[in-house]
Amino acid sequence: MIINVESLTYPGLEVFGSLTEAQLRNRLEPDKGLFIAESPKVIRVALDSGYTPTAMLCEGRHIEGDAADIIARCPDMTVYTGSRELLASLTGYKLTRGVLCAMRRPAPRPVAEVLAYARRVAVIDGVVDTTNIGAIFRSAAALGIDAVLLTPTSCDPLNRRAVRVSMGSVFLVPWTWLEGGYSELHSYGFKTVAMALRHDSVAIDDSILSTEDRLAIVLGTEGDGLADGAIKGADYVVRIPMHNNVDSLNVAAASAIAFWELRCR
Repeated sequence: MIINVESLTYPGLEVFGSLTEAQLRNRLEPDKGLFIAESPKVIRVALDSGYTPTAMLCEGRHIEGDAADIIARCPDMTVYTGSRELLASLTGYKLTRGVLCAMRRPAPRPVAEVLAYARRVAVIDGVVDTTNIGAIFRSAAALGIDAVLLTPTSCDPLNRRAVRVSMGSVFLVPWTWLEGGYSELHSYGFKTVAMALRHDSVAIDDSILSTEDRLAIVLGTEGDGLADGAIKGADYVVRIPMHNNVDSLNVAAASAIAFWELRCR
């Protein structure tokens, strides 16, 4: 059903405008949680990965354009459409490729299920920037990481901007929340690799790392990096050698290097 709207108060539009990310996530009733996918390409990746759409917000010109195949694919989905200016006023930003889609948030997966067949996993510890989360997921998908675990202090991967920056890669890599700490990883046979610039660290291309069957690559916060406790409890502390007095890399850039260098060979 396609509905042309001329008012920001039209019933059903609140999911795209007035609800915050926390309200969309709906921790009190997880089975009613939603997230927003932005742009036709990202929406298609989500659909291909089995996610369920509930409603779409679409500029009129895309009804028979970029979003036509999505609308045809989801005949029971409500599609709200209007002028570019109205939709920008509703959302507070210009829509990427003119299309947003509200989708049902899946139930969190058990850690055991996510790690069952994994040999290389990324652990995101306290990373809160949505752009960094999206970029880390995109690198993880592209460079062969089998799964991603996040501490509860990290940003939600289904945040709208994180999803967009990842180009839908958050739908391609199994992920879940790590509630039990790093000791839980050891119980599944993983050695932990703390990415940190320490005097006692080993270089990322050290041959000993390639001999490990299961590695969990632990990435820390944007400002302070990994906490001392996470580093002390790690099996390896690993550094990316720096030059020209550069002290460190952005966590997203560091993740891409680590994923490539520590990949299964």
